[in-house]
Amino acid sequence: MIPQACRRLAEVDFPIAEVSQHAVREKSIRHGHPSTLHLWWARRPLASSRAILMALLLPDPCDGHCPSAFKEKARQILLGLYGRPQGWTTAIRSDDGLRRIILAFIADFADWNLANDRAYLDASRALVQAAHGAERPLIVDPFAGGGSIPLEALRLNCEAFASDLNPVACLILKVMLEDIPRYGPRLATELRQVGDKIKRQLEQELAVLYPPDPDGSTPIAYLWARTVHCEAPNCGAEIPLMRTFWLCKKTKRKWALRSRIKRPSNALPQVIFEMFEPKTDSEVQTGTVMRAKATCICCSVVLPPERVRAQLAEQRGGADVVFNKKGYRIDGARMMAVVTLKSGQTGRYYRLPTDADYEAVHTAQQRLTQILDAWKDEDDEEKRSLCPIPDEPLPPIGTLGFRIQRYGMLQWGDLFTARQKVVLIELGKAIRAIASDHLQEIVAFGASKQSDFNSSLSRWANHMEKSVATFGRQALPILWDWGEVAPMADASGGFQVAIDWIANATKTIAMSVGNTGQVQLTDATQHVLPDQSADIWFTDPPYYDAVPYADLSDYFLVWLKRTLPGHPLLRDPIDPDNPLSPKIPEAVQDETKYYKDQPKNRKWFEETMARSFAEGHRVLNEDGIASVVFAHKTTEGWEALLSGMIRGGWTITASWPIATEKPDRMRAMDSAALATSIHLICRPRAEDERIGDWADILRELPLRVRTWMERLQHEGIQGADLIFACIGPALEIFSRYQAVETAEGRKVTLSKYLEKVWEVVGRTALQQILGTVETQASSNLSEALEEDARLTALFLWTLQSTETSQGNDKENETTTIKSTKIFRLPFDVVRRFAQPMGIDLNIWTNRIIGQTKGIVYLLSITERARDLFGADGSSAIADWIENDPSTGLQIALFPELDTMPKTKTRRQDRKALLDGDTELQANTTTLDRVHAAMLLQSNGHANALRILIGAEKERGPEFLQLANALSALYPRNSQEKRLLDAMLLAVPR
Repeated sequence: MIPQACRRLAEVDFPIAEVSQHAVREKSIRHGHPSTLHLWWARRPLASSRAILMALLLPDPCDGHCPSAFKEKARQILLGLYGRPQGWTTAIRSDDGLRRIILAFIADFADWNLANDRAYLDASRALVQAAHGAERPLIVDPFAGGGSIPLEALRLNCEAFASDLNPVACLILKVMLEDIPRYGPRLATELRQVGDKIKRQLEQELAVLYPPDPDGSTPIAYLWARTVHCEAPNCGAEIPLMRTFWLCKKTKRKWALRSRIKRPSNALPQVIFEMFEPKTDSEVQTGTVMRAKATCICCSVVLPPERVRAQLAEQRGGADVVFNKKGYRIDGARMMAVVTLKSGQTGRYYRLPTDADYEAVHTAQQRLTQILDAWKDEDDEEKRSLCPIPDEPLPPIGTLGFRIQRYGMLQWGDLFTARQKVVLIELGKAIRAIASDHLQEIVAFGASKQSDFNSSLSRWANHMEKSVATFGRQALPILWDWGEVAPMADASGGFQVAIDWIANATKTIAMSVGNTGQVQLTDATQHVLPDQSADIWFTDPPYYDAVPYADLSDYFLVWLKRTLPGHPLLRDPIDPDNPLSPKIPEAVQDETKYYKDQPKNRKWFEETMARSFAEGHRVLNEDGIASVVFAHKTTEGWEALLSGMIRGGWTITASWPIATEKPDRMRAMDSAALATSIHLICRPRAEDERIGDWADILRELPLRVRTWMERLQHEGIQGADLIFACIGPALEIFSRYQAVETAEGRKVTLSKYLEKVWEVVGRTALQQILGTVETQASSNLSEALEEDARLTALFLWTLQSTETSQGNDKENETTTIKSTKIFRLPFDVVRRFAQPMGIDLNIWTNRIIGQTKGIVYLLSITERARDLFGADGSSAIADWIENDPSTGLQIALFPELDTMPKTKTRRQDRKALLDGDTELQANTTTLDRVHAAMLLQSNGHANALRILIGAEKERGPEFLQLANALSALYPRNSQEKRLLDAMLLAVPR
C-alpha cells in the first residue's frame, strides 16, 4: 500500500500536452466509443479521465516514502512493455528516470488506439496492483453523469462506485458499469438480434405511415417547415419558415427550392415551390426567417417576432399538419421535400411532396387518436398511470437553454409530430415485450436515439445530406424547418443504425473492463458509503449554471418511463410525486427555482458544493486523494466551486489543465468557452493546520504564478484557459490553511484572495506580452504604456485560446457575427483582469472597446478612424503630415497641433464620447498612434506613414514594441495583423 505521507504522481508532474492531444482527438472518434451508448452532456473524455486516474493511483518514485517494492516492480512492468529502447536501461534505474518513464506510459495509454491494447491494459493493471497490493482500490464518483471516470476505473481493474441524482444518468451508468461487464461481448450479439427482430416487426406495423414511392424508391427523410400567415393588408399568404432553401449543398452536388407566386382570383396568394440544380449560390433565394422575423415571399412584408410566436403558439409549436374533414392539408406544418434512396444507386434523391405523403401523415394522426382513446377507455388504473404521449410539463420560461415554450410548446409531447409519437409509442411497446430486463434497458437506448433524431427540433444537414440529432448542443432552441427521419430506413437516424451504434459501443466497453461496478441513485450531499471507505474520490461536478442537466434529461426520461415502466432508477429518489427528474436538490445554480424557500443562487450552490465535498472528505480514507474537474468560463462559477471545496475541508495540492474540447464545437462558436478542463488535485485538510499569514502568501503568489505560466505556455496552454489554469496553483497556497489573516488579525476571504490572483495573473501576463525595455519613465514597458494598450494586449492575449472558434454556423444564419465585433470576451472575464489593475472599462467604452449584452468586444481600427482623424479622415491628415514634415517630430496625434487644418477635430469627437474628460482629451496614447499608423497603411499613405514612424522612433521604443506585441497577439489572417505586419515592414532597419 502507498504510505499516507507519499505523494502521488498527480501532485508533482503530468504529461499535459500529450494527454491534451489525445483528449481532443478522442472527441472526433465515434464508432465504438462508449459515449455513443446514450447521449449525456459535458461528458469528460476517457483519455483525460484515464490519465489523471493513473496519476492519482501511482506514487511518485522520487518521493522518499515511495515503497521500494513498487519501484522495482514498476521497472519490470515497463521494461516488459517497452523492451529496452536506447537510453532506457540507464534512465529507468534512477528514481527521476522511472518517474519520467511512468509519465510517458500514462501519455501513451491516453491514446484511444491503445486504450484496449492487451499489452497496455495488462501493464496499467499491473502498475496499479504493484502500488495497492491485492486489494483493488475503490474509486468513488458522486457526480458520475455519463460515466467516463468510473468506466476508466473498471478499465484499470479497480472497484468503482458511481452515483448520481439524475435517473437517466443512473440508467446509463447501470448499463455501462453493471450490465455490459456482467454479460460481456455476447450482449452486443443479443442486442443486434433483438434489434433486427423489432425492426422487422415495426416495418410491418408502420408500413402505411412510411409507404415506398411508386417507383420503388425508399424515403429516408421528410423535410418540413413550420408556417405562419402574413398579416399585411390584402395579403394573408402562408409563409413557410425556412432558414435556407438549399436541400443539398455539396461541392459537386447541389439541389435547392425556388418559389413562384400564384394569385388566384378571390383567394389568398399561394407560394408554389419547384426543385432545381443551382449553378451559383446567387440563384438560391434567402430564407424567410431570421431571429424570429418572418418575411413574406408574396409581398415582402416582415412579420415581427411577437406575431410569429403568437401564431405558432396557437398551433402548439406548429409541428403538425392541420387537415380538413376530407383529409386535405389546410394549415400547419408544410412538407417541403422528400429525400429518397433508389435501389442499386448511390446518393440521395430529392422530390417534392405528393398527396400520398400527406395521406400517410393524416393516417398517423388518426392512429394516434385511436391510441389515446384506447388509453382513456382503459379500466385498469395501473395501465392508465401514464398517458402514451408525454404530457409532463416543459421547464418554465427562463430556464437556461430553453426557448421553445414561447412558441406554444408547453408539454414534452409537443416537441414531436403525430407520426413521430406513434413510432415511439409502438417502439416502446415492442421493447416492453422483450423477456430479459438487461436487454430491455439497452434496447431502450435505441428508442432514446430514435427520439433524439426524430423530433421537430432535429435538422437536415444539407452539407452532409443526413439527419442531425436534436441535441447539437446542450439546449433546446426553436428550429423553424426540420428533417423527419423515416425510422426503419437504413440511414442516419434510423432505428437499425442506432442499434448498430449501441452494439459497437457495448462491444468496446466489454473488451475494456476488468470487473463490474456499482451504481446508485443518490444525492452527493448524503452519500451512502461509510467513513474512510474510498481510496480515490474523483468527480466532474456540475458547472455552476452552465448545463441544466435535469431539465435536458427529461427529454429522454419521459419516453424511457413509458418504455420501461416501473424501473427502479427512473424516478425521483427524494420526491416520489415528482414525475420528472429531480430539479430542486440538483447542484446547479438556477435562481428560478427554490430549495426549502431559499433561491438556488450562488450562495446555495456554494453550500451544496461544500456539503458534497464534506461528504467526499468523510468517505475518503486517511491516505486517499481526490481530483475535481471544472471547466466553467465565468469567475463566479469558479469562486463558487472553490469556496465549496475549501469549506468542505480540502487542500489543493496540484492543478492540471487538459485540453478536452474541439475548438469548432457548437458551444465554442459564439462564446469564449474554455477549451481546457482544469483537474484540481486535492487532499483532505488536516484539522490542526495553522493560520496563514497574508503577507507571506502575497510574497509567494507572484513567483508561483510566473513559474506556472511559463510551464503552461510551454505546454501550449493560452489565453483564457491559461488564466483559469493559474487558479489551481494559486489556491494551493491559500487552501493549505484553515484561515488566512492579515497582520491586524482580519480574516482574508477567498473572494479577496482571488482578486489578488487576477491582478497578479494580469501583471505577469503583461510582462510576458510586452517584455521590458529601457525607457525614461520605467524599465518595464508594461508599466510605461497607457491603460488602453494594456487593456488591448490583455484582451487579445485572453482571446488567444478561442480565436479559432470565432465563426458562424453555416446552417443557422441567426448566429452571424458582425465583423466589427469578432474579437470579443464575456464581460465577467474582462472585468476580472481589468479591475484589479485599475483599468476602468467605462472610460474606454466607445473608444477602445464596445459592450453589449454581457459581451465586451474590441473596436476595429475602421470604427476608430473618426475618433483618431476627425471628420476629414486620413487623407487630410496624410496631406498635412507630408506638406509640413517639420511638425512630424511633435506628432502627438494630429488635431492637437496648431498647424492642423480647421476641421472638426478629434478633440471635439472625443469630448462627445468621453463626456468632458479633459485629461484624456488632452493626451493621445501609444495605442492611438499605432492605430493611426495602421489606418495610414490601410489607405495607402506610404509617405505619411514613413514620417510618422520616423517621429515615433525618435520619441522612444514604445511604439514599435507595442506594434510588434500586437502583431503577435492578433489572430492569424485578421485584417489587423496584416496591417501591422505591412506597417512594420516600412520601418527603417
